Amino acid sequence: MRDRFMSVTGVLLDERPDLAVVLADIGYGYFQDAGVVARHPRRVLNVGIREQLLVGFAAGLAMEGIRPIVHSYAPFLVERPFEQVKLGFGHQGLGAVFVSVGASYDAAAAGRTHQAPEDVALMSTLPGWHVHVPGHPDEVEAILRSAAGGRGLDYIRLAESVNSEAVPYSSSVTPMRMGSAGAATIIAVGPCLGPVLDATADLDASILYASTVRPFDADGLRSLLAAPAVVLVEPYLAGTSAAEVSAALKDSPHRLLALGVPRREHRHYGSRSEHDRAHGLDAAGIRRSVTDFLALAA
Repeated sequence: MRDRFMSVTGVLLDERPDLAVVLADIGYGYFQDAGVVARHPRRVLNVGIREQLLVGFAAGLAMEGIRPIVHSYAPFLVERPFEQVKLGFGHQGLGAVFVSVGASYDAAAAGRTHQAPEDVALMSTLPGWHVHVPGHPDEVEAILRSAAGGRGLDYIRLAESVNSEAVPYSSSVTPMRMGSAGAATIIAVGPCLGPVLDATADLDASILYASTVRPFDADGLRSLLAAPAVVLVEPYLAGTSAAEVSAALKDSPHRLLALGVPRREHRHYGSRSEHDRAHGLDAAGIRRSVTDFLALAA
């Protein structure tokens, strides 16, 4: 996903004189090696390892009519400069494209400083942001091009995990498989789609896919809901979109299982797949959770 983001961003800079990329060291080497810095020395801007300045400087560019694409690891882009994100962009009514890398724990070997399962929950506290969680490099390109051509606030969350196939980009939930009238509805977000499909291959369940989670497609969920049992599978903090699902179904009796990264300290340094397994977000873990949940109503 990150390679696609960087290659497409270089093309976008060639096409659009109103775009600039703002970096805090991380990623600058790629744009140098790819010749993007040489082509656009005044629009690939590196502020050094100063994340608050990264966001504040990008807000200044936005005030001057430049649409900034701001990139770093998720904890450095969302958590460390959160006040600048809130005041510099939301409070000022400016637009930008924020693109994070690292997902929840792709860089787990670097320690807790590089893990950010809380990022989408934090961004969801701010009004006006569109939050995108692509599951495939092709989706990254479609989302990035759409966001770059807009005027609002977009947060794009890149990950190392990818689904085997891309889903055509839509801000609405997309039905991947529809079960019977009494089947559970499982909402898979971004790169969780692959494990969800594997986990439920022989289950009677409706599988819905979402790559844009804010604003949440409440109308789409209501129109596709097959039964009161709903499972939400997100690749970040468990329950991040639970309130949106419940609000969408406020007139429909339902019960909800929210799967994701648990709310506890993550003090381990294993690989991404080891973290998935430990948090029950691999296919086997999702299968156990879903079957146990459905058995409660049996």
